[in-house]
Amino acid sequence: MSVMPDSSRPQQAPQRVIKTRREYNIWVANESIEDYALRYAPTSVRKWSPWTVTNTAISTVSFLAMEAIGATMLWQYGFSNALWAAIVVCTIIFLTSWPISYYAAKYNVDVDLLTRGAGFGYIGSTITSLIYASFTFILLAFEAAIMAMALELALGIPQVIGYLISALVILPLVVKGIGFINKVQAITQPIWLLLLLLPWFFVLWKQPQILSSSLHFVGAVSNSTDFNLYYFGAACTLIFSFVIQIGEQADYLRFLPQKEKNRTAWRFAVFLGGPSWIIFGFLKVLMGMLLMMLAFQLFIPVSELDNPTYLYWVAYQQFIPNPQLALILTLALVCLAQIKINMTNAYAGSLAWSNFFARLTHSHPGRIVWLLFNVFIAIVLMEMGISHAVERILGLYSNIALAWIGAVVADLIICKPLGLSPKGIEFRRAYLYDINPVGVGALLIASVLSMLSYLGFFGLMAKGLASFIALGSAVLCVPIIAYLTKGKYYIARQPEKIQATSVANCVVCERDYELADMAGCPAYNGTICSLCCSLEARCHDLCKPDARWSVQLKKAIWRYLPERWASRLNSRVSLYLLLTLGLSIVLAVSLSLVYIQEKTYLETINAAAVPQLFTLFVKIYTILFLLMSVAAWWLVLNDESRRNAEIETHQQTALLIDEIAAHEVTSKDLQDARIAAERANDAKSRYVIGISHELRTPLNSILGYSQLLQKQEQLSEQGKMALGVISRSGQHLTSLIDGLLDLARIETGKISLNVVDVHFPNFIEQIIQMFQPQFEQKNLQFVYEIGDNLPHYVRTDKKRLEQVLINLLGNALKFTTSGTITLKVEYRFQTAYFEIRDTGCGIAEADLERIFNPFERGSNVVQGGFTGTGLGLPIVKLLVDLLGGQLSVTSQLNQGSQFKIKFYLPSKEVVHPISNVYSNQITGYQGERKRILVVDNEAVDRGLVANFLKPLGFMIEEAESGIDCLRRVPIFQPNLILMDLNMPLMGGWETARLLRQNNITNVPILIISANAGEREVNPQDAVLSEDFMLKPIDLNLLLSKIGDKLGLVWINSKSDVLLENNEVQALDVKVFKQEQVAVHTSIQQPENNDLLDLPQSLQQLNDLIGQGYIRGIQQTLTQCRQNFPKHNELWEQLEQAIQKFDLKHAQRLIQDKS
Repeated sequence: MSVMPDSSRPQQAPQRVIKTRREYNIWVANESIEDYALRYAPTSVRKWSPWTVTNTAISTVSFLAMEAIGATMLWQYGFSNALWAAIVVCTIIFLTSWPISYYAAKYNVDVDLLTRGAGFGYIGSTITSLIYASFTFILLAFEAAIMAMALELALGIPQVIGYLISALVILPLVVKGIGFINKVQAITQPIWLLLLLLPWFFVLWKQPQILSSSLHFVGAVSNSTDFNLYYFGAACTLIFSFVIQIGEQADYLRFLPQKEKNRTAWRFAVFLGGPSWIIFGFLKVLMGMLLMMLAFQLFIPVSELDNPTYLYWVAYQQFIPNPQLALILTLALVCLAQIKINMTNAYAGSLAWSNFFARLTHSHPGRIVWLLFNVFIAIVLMEMGISHAVERILGLYSNIALAWIGAVVADLIICKPLGLSPKGIEFRRAYLYDINPVGVGALLIASVLSMLSYLGFFGLMAKGLASFIALGSAVLCVPIIAYLTKGKYYIARQPEKIQATSVANCVVCERDYELADMAGCPAYNGTICSLCCSLEARCHDLCKPDARWSVQLKKAIWRYLPERWASRLNSRVSLYLLLTLGLSIVLAVSLSLVYIQEKTYLETINAAAVPQLFTLFVKIYTILFLLMSVAAWWLVLNDESRRNAEIETHQQTALLIDEIAAHEVTSKDLQDARIAAERANDAKSRYVIGISHELRTPLNSILGYSQLLQKQEQLSEQGKMALGVISRSGQHLTSLIDGLLDLARIETGKISLNVVDVHFPNFIEQIIQMFQPQFEQKNLQFVYEIGDNLPHYVRTDKKRLEQVLINLLGNALKFTTSGTITLKVEYRFQTAYFEIRDTGCGIAEADLERIFNPFERGSNVVQGGFTGTGLGLPIVKLLVDLLGGQLSVTSQLNQGSQFKIKFYLPSKEVVHPISNVYSNQITGYQGERKRILVVDNEAVDRGLVANFLKPLGFMIEEAESGIDCLRRVPIFQPNLILMDLNMPLMGGWETARLLRQNNITNVPILIISANAGEREVNPQDAVLSEDFMLKPIDLNLLLSKIGDKLGLVWINSKSDVLLENNEVQALDVKVFKQEQVAVHTSIQQPENNDLLDLPQSLQQLNDLIGQGYIRGIQQTLTQCRQNFPKHNELWEQLEQAIQKFDLKHAQRLIQDKS
């Protein structure tokens, strides 16, 4: 037995539903849903009326084999034996058909599912599925052969072609399933009845003497008109082969609607569609006898007396003088009758094969595949000449079929009423034993006894009555075995109560099914439909481990055999011997059937050759047996290898499941710890943001008034120095607060970019001027190399970029005691390159990664006594990533460090920037006086702004709250509003929104707040994002924004010239470039791409492609076409790749060229 995963953990399913398995099962369900192959028919699909279903079921009586059997019985055994055989057998078939029809219609199951619950078990019923499937293709072949002979007689079509036509014409009619079959049968039924009953009527009317003639007909085999028990039994054997026809009736009756109020009508529908078929069949057998007698009197060749085509041709000529017209009508009857029955044969065969292979292989390629398979077998049998050996074939087949049907009927009418078996029909794999000895044992016993009797081992009389021996022994054995086993093997486990009202969802295919089609599955810890349960190959019947056939066989061996024998039977050699024995029996039976057929035919032409035929078959059997013996070893060893691999896989899977469960627990703990850490971090961030707000307000006053005092000319040098210290200390404290706030916001993911137009040369000049005095103070040489091709304006977050450069330059200043600090700035293809080099203490290689963690510093920095918070580089790294840049660092201990940063900064040619003016140089502005309303709940902050702006000529009005602002605006009518946010009663955002929505004013609003987090909640319809300023206020920036918003022309105190904002910037740039020439030698950048060689151009293209800057790539390609026309093919290929946005292909082209 295979080692299964531990099923003691109810919270965890031993198996998982993989995607491929689910998709396959869903596909199978879709393939079989129309006809519900492999499962019972639910209420939702039983939508046809009882008459429709009954009409389709009764249409199976159309087959002409009944007439052929009647003619054969009369010809061989005489009227007396044939008549009594027809009466007795048809009565028995009627009695056996009724319980099968009733249970199939009541429980909505086909004959295969019915057999499972009627004493055979889940795997045991595969034997009967094979019997049933063989019946369908044998009958299909026999009926199609009749049609082929009619085509040959009427139209001259060769039988070989006729076989193909008669078989293949069925396929398009059956492919669409029961719905289309219902329609075809309903349309053809009246036509077929008319064509059938017309010759019957005229034969009985015009030839009434054939009745009396038939009474005295002497059989060719019996040579007597008297009743003979042996020949009676032989005749019964022929008709008994059709006992299995009730299986095809059950396949249709399962679609009957549920039994409702009118139970009499429902029972009549079951009767009409079920056992009543044999009543019509009995009439057809009798008519076949009469037609054979008529044909015999008309001197039809003896070889054609059992051919239904000739029989009905003769009948039609009784009222149609034209033989050709009579033949055409005969052809119509034969073709119509054979198509009707073969539709059922093909359909039932596809269901039987589906059930057979699904249980053995746990796979189902679709009902259509088995439909084609069934038709193909029929075609092969026709080509082999089955029609010439119908008597022998049906005689052998009827014995096995009777044993099966007898066992099923005995269980239904004896065991169930007596309580020896459960009342209902359980067909689900999850609740059945693989082998139920009741049905399987009775089938084997009855089959063996009847076959031995048929072969003559028990005498001549037993040979003739072999069919009755098969039926009787099966009916007798079933209750006996059921009583001995106490009905133990019907139900493997009691069905669970599924918590659902009418339908439940399958855990595998995820479809909804009625509860009768569902079962509890411990392998998946859920409910599973019967189809997915049948297709499941990995669970090894985890829900019923003692019900597997291998376990049942092992228990039987250990119970009934000595221990020494039992232990040996479980060995590899014993398995091989058992498999070889079983295969040899199957091979012997198969070859015997072929031998009997060939012997029967050979005895008619050359009886002396029969011994030679026997010798030939023995030789064939010997060769095949040797090959089969080798194949048996392969099967045994392959199965053993598969089982070992499966055991190992199960063990590994169990270990993996345990490991996954442990990881899930660890992951949950980690998640809880992460949530706790995030909450703590959020609390810390809220604290930092809150404390920063409290610190910014006093800092705003300190820095503001220090700037105002610095403007006074009468200050002493000592006072100016003291104010400078106050200003620098305040700025340092502000920087520290900003650093902590930025780190908190970055950690919580709440930081956002404020991308604006930045005057790039002026921005760089400000950075240089900021640090140059500090470097000079420490006696450090500051070298700045600025490229000549810097654009005037770029789009970026000025504050964040400035913060990155200030941090890096500040670190270089802090950790360098002597030597040189170099700032290098280049701009190529919309990308800015910054490089900062120093000759300081350097960074140890082991610290290069660690220094970017918060509050971490290099080991040599700590040892050297350098101070710092450890926040600078982490913030730089986070901001560079936020800006979409790249940061790299190289360093050597005690020799210095080099930081390189690359940013994508798109340039802009025409912008209207916010100017950077210097409040110390501005004394006023040109034009009419402007009114500014300052809204702040802090009187100190309002006073600061008022004291700063009033000397410049502005009319200032103060409002202490949002409500006060709304009241003062209509009266004061300001040109600009400076708005604080955190005010009592009504905040700044709400005030701005009311001003806009109520059309009180549309003047610009500048937000001034101490809370940096307020920017994220900015209602964009009220205030633009660039109109947001943080406390403490940079008075220079405030003046720049006021001038930009009001379009002011400032008055310069030194030269008394009037400067507009953009003129101020132009002047600054001009002075800045002059200083560049005087102070240092800048990097000489080529003014255009003409000066670049091909490798440099390719490198630039590669950089642009890596950035994804399409417009820059296209511009560079245009320049390259002009500079390097010899490489036009490369430029065209690159252009095509760029047009398709296939940047990877473009990079490969450049790499190949390089």
